[in-house]
Amino acid sequence: MTLLSVNVGRAKAVDYTDAAAGTTGIDKRPVDGPVRIEAPGAPGVGTSGLAGDTVCDLRFHGGDDRAAYAFAREDLDRWERELGREIANGSFGENLTTSGLDVNGALIGERWRIGDEVVLEVTGGRIPCRTFAGFLDEKGWVRRFTQSEAGPGALLRVIVPGEIRAGDPVTVVHRPDHDITVALLHRAATTERPLLPSTLVAAEWMESGLLALARRYTEKYARA
Repeated sequence: MTLLSVNVGRAKAVDYTDAAAGTTGIDKRPVDGPVRIEAPGAPGVGTSGLAGDTVCDLRFHGGDDRAAYAFAREDLDRWERELGREIANGSFGENLTTSGLDVNGALIGERWRIGDEVVLEVTGGRIPCRTFAGFLDEKGWVRRFTQSEAGPGALLRVIVPGEIRAGDPVTVVHRPDHDITVALLHRAATTERPLLPSTLVAAEWMESGLLALARRYTEKYARA
């Protein structure tokens, strides 16, 4: 299991985002050399966990439990075949493009060591938005990505900070005692809402927005 590339983006003004500033950092590009990754701060305040990376809409991106976003090269390859176009590392707005790692089968709370020191923890999956759709310029993209079996990719928090670089080995160092995967949580949050109450066994590790959704749904329906 390997980190193929570390990808960062700069703010760019576009006409396809709902961010108040009218800018997005979704256009991530691979960088050479080591990149510092650390906890960026509370959701809504902290930005990206990667040095040199920009987060423009703090409502949905950045903060400690969304410090980085990982996507498997295998899933990018799958989208390449389906869309009939080249998809470079970073093209889905991911900070970390991996190889050989089951990103969407990862458990919420699973921990990965990257290189010798950095440890990251899985917190959830990406919910696609208008900015993502506009950036890729694919018709019906939000629905298509949401319903795809390829999976959403994984949001990550930083447990042990440090430097990472392309070529670093990735090792799964901890898996919690539950069965809530990134893919399952994504389905629960999007197309299969009745699954949400069952995901709360992973509450202590979940990304704050997904956790709030699961709790609201459970309060409204599961206890009715």
